[in-house]
Amino acid sequence: MKTHSIASPLLALPPTSKRLILIGVDAALCALAVWLALYLRLGEWVSLTGRPSIAVGLSLALALPIFWILGVYRAVLRHLSSQTLMTCAVACMAYGLSYSAIITAYAFDDIPRTVGIIQPLLLFLGVAFSRAFAGMLLSGRLAGPLGRQRGATIALIYGAGSSGQQLAGAMAGSLEMRIVGFLDDDQSLHGRRLRGLPVIDPVKLGKAIDRWQVTDILLALPSVSRTRRNEVIAELRRYPVSIRTLPGLMDLAHGKVHASDLRELTIEDLLARDAVDPDENLIAETLRGRTILVTGAGGSIGSELCRQIVRGLPARLLLFEASEFALYNAHRELEPHALDHGIELVPLLGSVVDRVRVASVFDTWKPYMVFHAAAYKHVPLVEHNVLEGLRNNVVGTRVVTEAAVRSGVRHFVLVSTDKAVRPTNIMGATKRWAEQILQGFHASGVETCFSMVRFGNVLGSSGSVVPLFREQVRNGGPLTITHRDITRFFMTIPEAAQLVIQAGAMAQGGEVFVLDMGEPVRIIDLARNVIELSGFSVRDVDHPHGDIEIKVVGMRPGEKLYEELLIGNDPVATAHPRILMASEPFVGREELQLDLDRLEELIASEDVAAAKDLLGKVVPEFASVSEIVDWTYLARPSRKSEAAPQHVDVTGAN
Repeated sequence: MKTHSIASPLLALPPTSKRLILIGVDAALCALAVWLALYLRLGEWVSLTGRPSIAVGLSLALALPIFWILGVYRAVLRHLSSQTLMTCAVACMAYGLSYSAIITAYAFDDIPRTVGIIQPLLLFLGVAFSRAFAGMLLSGRLAGPLGRQRGATIALIYGAGSSGQQLAGAMAGSLEMRIVGFLDDDQSLHGRRLRGLPVIDPVKLGKAIDRWQVTDILLALPSVSRTRRNEVIAELRRYPVSIRTLPGLMDLAHGKVHASDLRELTIEDLLARDAVDPDENLIAETLRGRTILVTGAGGSIGSELCRQIVRGLPARLLLFEASEFALYNAHRELEPHALDHGIELVPLLGSVVDRVRVASVFDTWKPYMVFHAAAYKHVPLVEHNVLEGLRNNVVGTRVVTEAAVRSGVRHFVLVSTDKAVRPTNIMGATKRWAEQILQGFHASGVETCFSMVRFGNVLGSSGSVVPLFREQVRNGGPLTITHRDITRFFMTIPEAAQLVIQAGAMAQGGEVFVLDMGEPVRIIDLARNVIELSGFSVRDVDHPHGDIEIKVVGMRPGEKLYEELLIGNDPVATAHPRILMASEPFVGREELQLDLDRLEELIASEDVAAAKDLLGKVVPEFASVSEIVDWTYLARPSRKSEAAPQHVDVTGAN
């Protein structure tokens, strides 16, 4: 029978059942040790009936209670360690002293006194062997080479420090993954063994991969700098292995880590710059004890905003979201923390274009601060649905802004995008118009403090390119990009949310905040990283035998090669070293209101062409790079004679 078919049912048993099994095994070992001790002393096998049974009964009466009191049955056998064996040795010593003293003192007939010495020694050997065997069985180490034949994951841990050793201990019980050694740069450790595993020089990784058929490298480098971490990753990417990273140290400490918990290395782990650290005190002053409203609370940015806002301990958090499913998920995730800290969490279904619903929410709760994250952001989808993009992103911003001014909101922060800078697509132009709405209201002298936060693509958000690339890798490729030279700015979701909250706390009114995001990333390099971090190689002209191809599929409607963060070239420094402030032109509130009224009329009459022309008038930097590709506009009877539009992929980076 295969060892894993025995181990799995045993591991599934409740702790009480496992302890009862161990007690039963030890009871049998007590009797066996007496029988063997009598044979070694007398030179013949003796029946354990009559007087010899007293030796067995005494052994059981002493050994099992002593083992229980001294913690022999509290050990987790699949994580067998020297401490476990030491506990067994101490317990057996305490038992041996008691047992030999009684056997010697009472001089039982037919029970030689030397049995009191021999039997405890035999019992210790039996207990130690049984624990070692159980540990190897339950941890899968008995499988040996068979583990590889069954397709088990074979892994090395990079980092032989305390975190790496904790990870090795936590993974010792895994039937899914087998740890065969450590990699470490410390030359003094090379050739040594830690937790029974060899420490290998990273320059010999290739030989180690061939020797053990290693498939995964687990990074256990929590304290190294990002620069050094990236250097290590760059070295590992040369080998055909999948790179995974260390889970939370608290999970390690509580023994909760399984092979499935080790996450794949993400592109976030490769960001060349450190994340922007927020001013926690300033944020706490802004949020603590207040009523905060987040629109689009179920989206990628909106939900992360909510996670970070609840950590600032507001009195009340209003989650405003049009998607029932997204709102349900966000509320369910936040509810435990909110209950623990006495935060009132209010999930509110509604659309930002619904004036009655928005007014009701603002008038009922009169929020102190609003984060407006509700928007359609996917470039091709908005390009193909022009009026809905304008309705949601522009009219929705107008509705929420007017309600905020009317109800006396103190701070209002708009989540914007780098695509609002010299936009070439409808989505970017709608976000620039939304920015102008806030700027116009601020210039008119209202009491609400309006500010905008502009940043690039967010890794891992809905529609982000990285999840798409990972899905394409799982399907065997190819990875699709629109142009070999296309670049984008990237940041993580938590970093983006921190910036938004930080900006809201810093704002004095009318500012457009932008983040110093470092250098833009080439999408083709991003695709290569995803392929190589997944343990595959890129197939191209120079490497025709590679695993996965990168395919260029052509630019999409409204897409441009390079994104920018500033319209002008005169950014102003702020109190935060990584946040800049832009000075952007805008139209006055009166003219803005006329244009907004006109837009709503054009949306009501479904005049796509005129609405796009108006967008170009309000946002003079808007330079559309494509004709109108709105599906409804193209499908109207008056246009039936024209060629049907080609299918355009709406997946990928924005």
